[in-house]
Amino acid sequence: MVKVDGMAGTPTTAEHLRAALDGPWRAIREQARTEFADKQFAGDPNLDLPEARARVLEQMRTIAALGYPERGFRVENGGTGDPGGAVTGLEMLAYADLSLWVKSGVQWGLFGGAVENLGTERHRGYLKELINLDLLGCFAMTESGHGSDVADLETTATYDPATEEFVINTPTPSARKDYIGGAAEHARVAAVFAQLNTLGEGKGVHCFLVPLRDDEGNDLPGITTSDDGRKGGLPGVDNGRITFDQVRIPRENLLNRYADVAPDGTYSSEIENPSRRFFTTLGTLVRGRVSVGGAASAGARVALSIAVRYALARRQFADPDTGTETLLLDYRSHQRRLLPLVAKSFALAFAQNDLVVRMDAIQTGRETDPHAQRSLEKRAAGLKVAQTRHASRAIAEAREACGGAGYLTENRIVTLKGDTDVFTTFEGDNVVLTQLVAKEILSGYAEEVRDLDALGWVRFAATSAADVVRKRSGVRQLIQTLRDRGDETVDEADLGKRSVQLQLFADREDYLLRTAAHRLRARAEETTPFEAFNNAQDHILAAGAAHIDRLVLEAFVDGIADIDDPDARELAETVCDLYVYSTLEENLSWYLMHKFLSVERAKAVRRGVNELVERLRPDALTLVEAMGVPESMLRAEMLTDASVYKRA
Repeated sequence: MVKVDGMAGTPTTAEHLRAALDGPWRAIREQARTEFADKQFAGDPNLDLPEARARVLEQMRTIAALGYPERGFRVENGGTGDPGGAVTGLEMLAYADLSLWVKSGVQWGLFGGAVENLGTERHRGYLKELINLDLLGCFAMTESGHGSDVADLETTATYDPATEEFVINTPTPSARKDYIGGAAEHARVAAVFAQLNTLGEGKGVHCFLVPLRDDEGNDLPGITTSDDGRKGGLPGVDNGRITFDQVRIPRENLLNRYADVAPDGTYSSEIENPSRRFFTTLGTLVRGRVSVGGAASAGARVALSIAVRYALARRQFADPDTGTETLLLDYRSHQRRLLPLVAKSFALAFAQNDLVVRMDAIQTGRETDPHAQRSLEKRAAGLKVAQTRHASRAIAEAREACGGAGYLTENRIVTLKGDTDVFTTFEGDNVVLTQLVAKEILSGYAEEVRDLDALGWVRFAATSAADVVRKRSGVRQLIQTLRDRGDETVDEADLGKRSVQLQLFADREDYLLRTAAHRLRARAEETTPFEAFNNAQDHILAAGAAHIDRLVLEAFVDGIADIDDPDARELAETVCDLYVYSTLEENLSWYLMHKFLSVERAKAVRRGVNELVERLRPDALTLVEAMGVPESMLRAEMLTDASVYKRA
């Protein structure tokens, strides 16, 4: 059960809910709310690019001194071995300034994560320096011609046995490393992903440490860096491009945890299968994807906190009966545009907590199930999609809901919009990640299909996947748990029953997966594997999205079960209902078309949304306070502009 400790007096309903939403690392969140509320961490949209970049770097030095980065590294490497705490603590930076969060994530999450997780003892010396910012680095994976398609990166790393060096080269214009945070100005070393070639054989993508600049910031011989310039947001992040012209680095600069090259050029790896070696390498870097989703959700919570508070104060149009102007949030349309998004923020907060717990268990060695890492990667990909899409929608809606005031930079929402827009691309394009989720559902259940080629994957998906999916889904067990503890009775027509809601989400996922498999089967024998997959891609993406929705709902249900305060739990149950009803409403055409809902039940869904937003209207401020963004960190001028609310 969630306990609310350390609060003066009797905790309020909002405080009970916030404790639940804060999750296992609540103490770190509370610490960050105090420390990051200082104006020194706030973004300043009036700065030019050099000023913004310099400010963020200085802010990072303060964060390093406070000890936040150390949590993300193992004790033997100078850290405190708390990966869940690291993700949670740095996520809170999103409330202050997303440029600061991104820059910190690049340094300690991506660059530092690559060195620690892909390197060995010989690379340990880099870690202390990068933790305390004596060594600034970047994560050079993406290329102009290849983003999410990491396996086909073009940068080469050719081993020269005569000198025991790797030669890093950019063979084509499309092989240029691009959009790399830190590359434009601050990074001195890059973790470069390149195709390893030794003794005339290609060994796939590996990671290398490549020095970029000298102590004065000048490009080293063979290195050419350039600035990506102004972007749609994130002015404090110095994104740039890198090209390599036959740059030589020592053999030891290969991050060799999963593969090594001997002085004579002999290649060795404990993982014989190249595909599995590649995915194992990328899997160790899953923390970045977990973090991006969490920060996107944090940005959405800031925007919704501003918009709901504004709607509770701003009046527009007089009530003809009373002559008094009406509060924005008293309009049904305003309730409908904001409160379902608040409900989804609650759902995603619980889902993120669950994800971070799973990640922490694996990365600290408490979870040793060999399938857990693969499951984590799938879940992280799916939630990153859900969270970043939610952020884009919620922030845009919050801007519009605040009218002209929402368009002023001083009220912050447009800055949040610009800063989070690229999160749908960070750590994998959302369409690609949704496809990855669906493919994992269909083929990730059996060890023997993990490394199938395209034809093998299509055949498996078309024949046996649907049966495996139904057996593996945990939703039936959760439904039975609800019934066993007396929370639910069997009434399959009652949309208000949590078991019915869970079943509807599971039915959509199951149906889409089975019919996607059938669609693949129909094409597999008469065309190429690629054409079979491409023909069903829309269907596969829909199945992936349905799977994500179910995971989020299950996490919400589990999170509510841990709330011990009856008032807070009752309110959370209502918020969960709104999440369910609004999600069903978004997919009503599908449910009607496939006869999972009758016309009358579909109408009940629409009525349900209206009834639920009306029921939650009196608790709107409580819900916003529960989301946990302190008023001191909102920094929207319109919330303190009395002239907007008071009439002479």
